[in-house]
Amino acid sequence: MAAPHPPRTDDWWRDAVIYQVYPRSFADGDGDGTGDLAGVRARLPHLAELGVDALWFTPWYASPMVDGGYDVADYRAIDPAFGTLDEAEKLIAEAAELGLRVIVDIVPNHVSDQHVWFRQALAAGPGSPERERFHFRPGRGEHGELPPNDWPSQFSGNTWTRVPDGEWYLHLFTPEQPDLNWAHPDVRREHEDILRFWFARGVAGVRIDSAALLTKDPDLRDFTEGVDPHPYIDLDEIHDVYRSWRAVADEYGGVFVGEVWLPDAERFARYLRPDELHTAFNFNFLACPWDPDWLRRTIDDTLAEHAPVNAPATWVLCNHDVTRTATRYGREDTGFDFAKKRFGIPTDLELGTRRARAAALLTLALPGSVYLYQGEELGLPEADVPLDRVQDPMHFRSGGTDPGRDGCRVPSRGRPRPLVRIRHARRYGTVAAAAGRLGPPRRRPADRRPGLDARPLPHGTGSAQGRGRARGRPHALAAVARGGPGLRPRGGPPVRGEPLRRPRGPPAAHRGPAVQRAAAGGRLLPTDTAVWLRT
Repeated sequence: MAAPHPPRTDDWWRDAVIYQVYPRSFADGDGDGTGDLAGVRARLPHLAELGVDALWFTPWYASPMVDGGYDVADYRAIDPAFGTLDEAEKLIAEAAELGLRVIVDIVPNHVSDQHVWFRQALAAGPGSPERERFHFRPGRGEHGELPPNDWPSQFSGNTWTRVPDGEWYLHLFTPEQPDLNWAHPDVRREHEDILRFWFARGVAGVRIDSAALLTKDPDLRDFTEGVDPHPYIDLDEIHDVYRSWRAVADEYGGVFVGEVWLPDAERFARYLRPDELHTAFNFNFLACPWDPDWLRRTIDDTLAEHAPVNAPATWVLCNHDVTRTATRYGREDTGFDFAKKRFGIPTDLELGTRRARAAALLTLALPGSVYLYQGEELGLPEADVPLDRVQDPMHFRSGGTDPGRDGCRVPSRGRPRPLVRIRHARRYGTVAAAAGRLGPPRRRPADRRPGLDARPLPHGTGSAQGRGRARGRPHALAAVARGGPGLRPRGGPPVRGEPLRRPRGPPAAHRGPAVQRAAAGGRLLPTDTAVWLRT
């Protein structure tokens, strides 16, 4: 068994590397073809050896799995396909013994249509107290045949479904995911109790799905493009919810990370005030194209918008909702936009993998915390899922034009070439990237070639402008050429599309023989590559 990580301070989340586990496809422990908690438990030593600080699990709760588990039927039960509550408790305890914290996923905007509350609401009928926990309304039109309003869906399709008694209920996602009414005290109390349920079982944090969507305009006014406030995104009342949640988290020393997609930096920062969420996902960086000017501007803007509330930035290249990095970076359009996802986009996987390698080193050098989606450390590409096997409702609600998210969620086939190795730098109590192979937990001599296995560097304490200090130890950030920013100890960024002359300093981490030769000899670094330099 891998040795446990050294203890971290209470603010471990400020510079942690968190590994995202999608339970259905991470590891199959019982051989039934579906990933499960037994499979994860068997690989905990490997994850500890990998060097991450925490594991974030997408929903593992009882669910009909209409939307990959984000349609929750019971927050206090594990879905039978994954295991049992007892297994989850053992996983949390075994992870803690290895120095790995566990973060669970909460979906507060909606529940499954199989949730006991929604079944009670359907049975109780119009005007009942049970329906007040949701958004049931009579329809418009002479006979109530039209939806109560024209709100757009977060997926394609309608946001209202009519039930046999004539009323309509709101669902910003699929009809199987009815939205909760967050103005109702039962909803507030229930979710605070759910938080306590999991914090009491030892989880270190909670990731909040669709964190800006909970509260709705009480009058359900129609949506008008460009007119504020939006009727259901980022309403001011939502902050009262998260202030009450923060009080619960503080009882247990727990932390929050919010899924907050907002274009307004000032509005985004409000979620990170000292009495609300600890961190929030940085989607601007995730969607950023592989372009030096754009990347550098995004990094600078991210740090600037977090500074007023003294919150750490988060950095993520991929998750369970977006196209895998190696595939996306191998396309002409290297950014990410749900509206542009289509079948048959030409992809240069060799180029995409090279860029993904450089991006991994860049990301791990930035100040803040890093989220690593399962398989990204291997450079996994997007899977080509046959049409008759697609399950994602995004595909069906788009009329078949959107390929959906299954391509980044299915298990990998074969043994892809490792992208980058992340190792725990015990000397500093932080995480660094090295360019060696990602092998099994044991170390193989063939993986220890000179120049490919770097000594540890402090993670997440530098400055995007150049040199930073990590607990008194200076270090340089990644130098990236062509399609990446020139983050150098001295001097300006490289010219777009041209190689970058390696700054002075011995190499600390790099990937590939061409980079190795350039780093050792002081020549130009190849394009679409990265290197860390000690200064």
